[in-house]
Amino acid sequence: MRYLTVLAVAVWLAASGASPAFAWQEEDFQRKPSLSYSVADGDSLIGELQPYRIRKGDTLFDIARQYSLGYNEIVDRNPGLDVWLPPPGAITLLPTSWVLPCCSRKGLVLNIPEMRLYYYRASAENPSLTEVITYAVGLGRDDWQTPQGKFKIRDKTENPTWVIPESIRKEHIAERNDPRTSIPGGAPDNPLGKHRLSLSMAGSYAIHGTDIPWGVGMQVSHGCIRLYPEDIARLFPEVPVGTPGEFVYQPVKIGTRGGEVYVQVTRDIYGLTPAMWKEASAMLDRLGVADRVDRERLMDALSRPIGIPVKVTGPPDDSVRLSAIRALQKQTNVRISRPDEAQAGDD
Repeated sequence: MRYLTVLAVAVWLAASGASPAFAWQEEDFQRKPSLSYSVADGDSLIGELQPYRIRKGDTLFDIARQYSLGYNEIVDRNPGLDVWLPPPGAITLLPTSWVLPCCSRKGLVLNIPEMRLYYYRASAENPSLTEVITYAVGLGRDDWQTPQGKFKIRDKTENPTWVIPESIRKEHIAERNDPRTSIPGGAPDNPLGKHRLSLSMAGSYAIHGTDIPWGVGMQVSHGCIRLYPEDIARLFPEVPVGTPGEFVYQPVKIGTRGGEVYVQVTRDIYGLTPAMWKEASAMLDRLGVADRVDRERLMDALSRPIGIPVKVTGPPDDSVRLSAIRALQKQTNVRISRPDEAQAGDD
């Protein structure tokens, strides 16, 4: 389904022959700001939610790319808005706030279910702080799932040639009668884009660019990690060979900022975490904050995977943030068992 969505996007763009009325340009995306934050050891919530007023000619794809969000994030957090023709003047919610994944703050950490990559390094301005830069990603389809595991950056390549694995080549022959065994670096249909960070994990996995930016935030690859072209271009020179990293699977994350506790719940895209309450309870115990949490607010957050950090201690969120969260929750109705009920556990 995700593949068909990307295909439909590509067909629409090709058929249109021109950009929409407002027309975001590639130069706009090249100039967009990075999502970079400085974090103290005791905090694990970054960013703030942002409103955005739709302009004539905007698409949700372009808005997502400009603000380094994935298709999943912009669509899931703005239910009911037309992806191609959102009404001018409408106010959208940009979910530019995240709880950091547990538990490593070294190198690259990908949280698979939220389709988001985090790059950690020491702050150049204040050694007591950690700088974290975050990027939206596209990743593996249900039948080619991106794996969990630790790795190191094995090597780096500009304009990489894609040597097509035989299993994927058979797919290409069956789907579109394409028997090629490789695609040269720099070719417009090379799915690796212009930059590749090869990983030490078994299976030839890599973090790289893409020839279809609209696929970021979708499950469209054969397990590799795709970034927007401008994002991988910025990340590539910053990450040295040997940098450690990890792919984790955390549809529920719990963190703190300013002494308050937040929970962020995203869709369990591969169906690997059926017992969200159990996961949340373990995290609360590990942080030592279980006795401070409002259980009703926690259960409400766990029952609706809206992907926005929700405060579960102290006074409720401020009115603007709370209104946005409640509006999303009304559109989402994913039930989770109460703790006293049985719980079941192209590149």
